[in-house]
Amino acid sequence: MRFINRLEFAQTVNQSNFGIIPRQSHPLSPMTSSKRHPVLDEEKQNDRTDSESLAKLGSHISRSEHDEDSEKLLGKRDQWKRRFDFLLACIGLSVGLGNVWRFPYLCYKNGGGTFLIPYFVSVFAAGLPVFLLEVTLGQLTSQGGISAWNICPLFTGIGFATTVTNFCLSCYYNVILAWALYYLFSSLTAILPWTLCGQWWNTDGCRDSYLTNMTTMSNTSDLRLNESSSSSGGQISLAGNRSGLLFVDAATEFWERNVLGISNGIEHMGNVRWQMALCLLLAWMIIFLCIFRGIKTSGKIMYVTATTPYIFMFILLGRALSLDGSLHGLRYYVIPDWKKLATLTVWADAGSQIFFSYSISLGSLTALGSYNPFRHNAFRDCVIYASVNTFTSLLAGLIIFSTLGHMSTVANVPISSVAESGPGLAFVVYPKALSIMPISPFWSVCFFTMILLLGVDSQFAGVEGLVTALIDLRPRLFIGAWRRTAFVTLVCLVCYAVGLTMVTEGGMYLFQLFNHYAGSLIILLTAFFECIVIGYFYGAKRIAQNMRLMYGMNFGFLPTLFWCVISPVYTLSLFIISVLIYEELTYERASKPEVYQYPDWAVKVGWLLASSSVFMIPVVMFVQILRTPGSLCQRIKTLCRPQLTESQLIRIESNPEGFRQSANRETSTAITVMNGPFLTQSDEVPTSST
Repeated sequence: MRFINRLEFAQTVNQSNFGIIPRQSHPLSPMTSSKRHPVLDEEKQNDRTDSESLAKLGSHISRSEHDEDSEKLLGKRDQWKRRFDFLLACIGLSVGLGNVWRFPYLCYKNGGGTFLIPYFVSVFAAGLPVFLLEVTLGQLTSQGGISAWNICPLFTGIGFATTVTNFCLSCYYNVILAWALYYLFSSLTAILPWTLCGQWWNTDGCRDSYLTNMTTMSNTSDLRLNESSSSSGGQISLAGNRSGLLFVDAATEFWERNVLGISNGIEHMGNVRWQMALCLLLAWMIIFLCIFRGIKTSGKIMYVTATTPYIFMFILLGRALSLDGSLHGLRYYVIPDWKKLATLTVWADAGSQIFFSYSISLGSLTALGSYNPFRHNAFRDCVIYASVNTFTSLLAGLIIFSTLGHMSTVANVPISSVAESGPGLAFVVYPKALSIMPISPFWSVCFFTMILLLGVDSQFAGVEGLVTALIDLRPRLFIGAWRRTAFVTLVCLVCYAVGLTMVTEGGMYLFQLFNHYAGSLIILLTAFFECIVIGYFYGAKRIAQNMRLMYGMNFGFLPTLFWCVISPVYTLSLFIISVLIYEELTYERASKPEVYQYPDWAVKVGWLLASSSVFMIPVVMFVQILRTPGSLCQRIKTLCRPQLTESQLIRIESNPEGFRQSANRETSTAITVMNGPFLTQSDEVPTSST
């Protein structure tokens, strides 16, 4: 890989077709023809081609149908104003709660430092290539997660699949922010409410400060009281004739009985928890205020939400490393267990972590990339992003396991007894550790502010991707700022309504159902189709030419190697491994000795939720074939050919000079590519049928 200079760039301009399909070339063939685009021929030929092209465009969109204001609004797309806006947007989207509560546990579970080997293999084999693919697609087309796939209309369903997945994630992700807000408000007291028993939500089995004076068994949160008593060294085993009573610490009861008000199963949804409903409403109001004006607002907010969490992380790291037993926890975190490399679970966990933390197959990366200037070097940003993401995961692991090592030392229990993943780590285990620190309210505010900021930027960047994908489908409907504001309001209200079901008494079970199925192994299958379409249908050589013009770099054979071979094979292998080791969803409550098994109907709902996204690919394919005229072969051939969207057509019509060759050949060609990189030289200019 090397950079090209200005002279080489001009030569590329003269020789490249920029993704434009010659009249007699096969639609699936890579762009290897030596024929020049009409823009690069003699000026007389250019003028004739310009007139023909504009006449064709006029046959699809007449002047009477669009006034000048409409053309201006549809033809001009917002762009990031500052150099690092896009990079911070990607960091904000992808660096989130999964880095804090999922990566450290997976690292511990899968052999400590050994886990980093499959982790980095997944980064280079799938994470970075697919990340770059989605960003490049958005930057090339200037379209959101659905319309961008008009590069191959036969597979527009990929865009709908990613949008459905994004919608499901947006609905349940904000519930986590509601929990974080509730804990943050609860931390504004002299004594943390999950430190002591005697509150209205506590039971007779509640015990205070269990870490300082209790010996636990295999679970950090529950203990059957024995009929015998003994005491030594400050460690106490409770006695009496209450062998049926279940010991539960105050932090667990605060989580289960105050925050969740959890029922006995998904069959008993119960009432909405009004305090959590208000926190959820506040969370959605924050998201709305961040995105209702588009990237003009969110681009500025990212500078706060994407960077401030690191301040709190370093503060918490300094405190965690100063605790007794912190090194004990770090040993479990980093010491390798080489036997784990031979297990399929390690590779499946590493791959899934990369896809989750990189926000792949959600359409949001494509949307964020669509706001880049055409010549923006997104490849540089992708490399920086991957480094920041990995650094954040490792940093979070240091914080978490230093704290868990302290908890293990104080309670005199194995570290496996306190290591957890997911909400249990953030809202039960870590609050226990915070409660025994000096000035615990301060540390609690720091921790939950960090959680809130990590979640907020991930959420509003994800919702921005969802909104962008839907607006770009029918841009004419959203001309005017008030229409976008109204649509963003509608999206937030719909997601809030769905989220209300997860703040009921049985809402935690529904939350786990969404978390397990909506963002599960299905995204691996979606990423596989993305690689196949770009690598084979659109053409790896063609996208490499586009990238050479966009990024000013010659990628050589790398796009073909990764997007045709390595990435699709790796993602499909991860999908197959995940299916082979699949286990049915269960939920383990800290205050209950038995594990909750989901009923069959709930599992079926979960699989319906998961399949609803990937099924969009064949469904939309079938609809596209029905809507396209001609024989079956002609329809498929047409649908494999890149097509312009409505807004791209209007941009070309409103800027005909983009088709004229000026004295500055480089500038005129760049304008042409920006205006319509997918214009085909067929008898008619096809319009999007989506």
